[in-house]
Amino acid sequence: MVALGNFLFRFRNYLFPLALVLVFVPGPRLISSLGAAALGLGVAVLGQAIRICTIGIEYIIRGGRQRRVYAEKLVTDGLYAHSRNPMYVGNLLMVSGVCITSNSWGCVATAIPLFTIAYLAITRAEEEFLMRTFGAAYARYCADVPRFLPRLSGLYATFRDSRFHWRRVFAKEYGTLTGWPLRWGLVLLWSLWRDGEREAISAALPVLGWLVVVLGIFYVAVRILKKSRQLVAD
Repeated sequence: MVALGNFLFRFRNYLFPLALVLVFVPGPRLISSLGAAALGLGVAVLGQAIRICTIGIEYIIRGGRQRRVYAEKLVTDGLYAHSRNPMYVGNLLMVSGVCITSNSWGCVATAIPLFTIAYLAITRAEEEFLMRTFGAAYARYCADVPRFLPRLSGLYATFRDSRFHWRRVFAKEYGTLTGWPLRWGLVLLWSLWRDGEREAISAALPVLGWLVVVLGIFYVAVRILKKSRQLVAD
């Protein structure tokens, strides 16, 4: 599992595009197309909210070095005091939301278990590195904090007592903030087209068109500010 996790860690940025491919896996419908889209959007928004809160409260530099698992320090504050991997929880929810939007049991039954195994493998690889690097301190952390499902006790106090870094959220998360809504929109259109709901497509196209415009402006603006160093993650 650790070897698989180290391999997947190198290519983890390609996992989200893979989810877009898996929506074409055929299968029986979950519910109505629009119902699946609404449910999928809610699940994905929850995942994004978890990522925003994680980054905004206590960012962890675990992006790897030379495409290998790496961490500068052991972070145990913020949402990391409640879950050892809140970012991966958010990622899995976002992927699940896009898959649910496909309104296909084939996609849901294939993609969600596949991504769960992938993130579990990556987590095991990170845990092996962190145990070698931080030893007893990391062992105590593992004994106190769940791997994925958050410990809810003390969560309100964490939000109440923490400073939220919006600049860091925009600087670090603008790609994700624009990427998954576009994928969600494409999957919605695919689901409606597959089910022959032409009127729903006609109604959705203007809304999705404006979504593309707004997200495009947001992406370009944040990128310009970041490149010009007017937006620096604090």
